Amino acid sequence: MIIVFTGNGKGKTTAALGQAMRALGQAKRVIMIQFIKGPWICGEDKFLKKFQIPPSQFQIFKMGKGFVKILGDSLPLSIHQKAAQKGLRLAEEAIKNQKYDLIILDEINVAVKLGLIKAGQVLKILKINPPEKDIILTGREAPKSFIRKADLVTEMKEIKHPFQKGKPAVLAREF
Repeated sequence: MIIVFTGNGKGKTTAALGQAMRALGQAKRVIMIQFIKGPWICGEDKFLKKFQIPPSQFQIFKMGKGFVKILGDSLPLSIHQKAAQKGLRLAEEAIKNQKYDLIILDEINVAVKLGLIKAGQVLKILKINPPEKDIILTGREAPKSFIRKADLVTEMKEIKHPFQKGKPAVLAREF
């Protein structure tokens, strides 16, 4: 099944992580490939370590180089593009092998929107997905082609958020 979590509201990655917890509870193996988030340690990383979830059950790969063109990003776009391409190759490997049951492509929609990878490249690897594997694509502004390809699409809609009042992201809530 191909699942898309999109929209301008909070909760896309959180929903994907909820699916990961559910999959782990059913003895499924999970990989999360993060296309934008950089090398910083997030709550999900700490969770895996604290609860000693082995890499054979759940692995997170941070392929991104951090936020693109915002928050002080000074890297050339080509560096971000190379990182995203590497993430896409890892995703293709994860789909082809028998190691994972759930594949989360975190912020892949944003990577497409920013021009780091092309929607067609993503669709190409989605075509090879066997029916027994689930793939979750997260991020704002999912391309229409992803929505058409997906079996399940959920749009998170922002109605009210502290960011609107200029409040920064909060540890354990946003990361």
